[in-house]
Amino acid sequence: MLITYHGHSEFLLESADGYRLLTDPFDSHVGYPIQPVRADACLVSHGHGDHSYTEKLTGQPVILNQPGETRLAIHTKVCSMSGWHDNANGAKRGSTLLTVIEMDGLRIGHLGDLGCMPDEKQTEFLKDLDLLLIPVGGYYTIDGETAANIVRLIQPHTVIPMHYTTQYNRDWPITDATPFLTAMDLENVTPMPLMRVTRGDISCLPSVCVLLPNFCD
Repeated sequence: MLITYHGHSEFLLESADGYRLLTDPFDSHVGYPIQPVRADACLVSHGHGDHSYTEKLTGQPVILNQPGETRLAIHTKVCSMSGWHDNANGAKRGSTLLTVIEMDGLRIGHLGDLGCMPDEKQTEFLKDLDLLLIPVGGYYTIDGETAANIVRLIQPHTVIPMHYTTQYNRDWPITDATPFLTAMDLENVTPMPLMRVTRGDISCLPSVCVLLPNFCD
């Protein structure tokens, strides 16, 4: 599997046989460059524009924006359940999807704009993850310390932070990834341009990987 980070909460996951799944496509107000993306399926965790700009997609991808289970291809399945976008049972920002993607024998969790600690049912749903894509910037989502607590709770093999400020969106009221890395007792994490991983080599990955925004399709 090849994982490319486009910025914010948008990742392109490409299976070994070429199936392409995009997560949470952002619109122009996020600050990152907007480029067309070819995808077979697209996960939309919730309807806010920085997570649901499907207009950038080319082709006729399957749009996944509801709780449930969908078999997309022989080696790709998506299961989603609802979570809260805030710490007030959705009263501030509504709901978001918590999603587990099974691709190439790997389990990848994408937590959308999660705004609170997961409950018991959600925690069980997120167990046994190989990779966890988790928001860490705070304000609109959980912050770095809460994200670190969730990591300790569900114990994925490797974590990739998302939804934090970079040079492209410094005016957003969210932090960069540093508070999360500090809460994880990590220093000097070298960002990677992309990630190529298989079931056989997942054990070689560190506990946290930071991916650089990459706009090449």
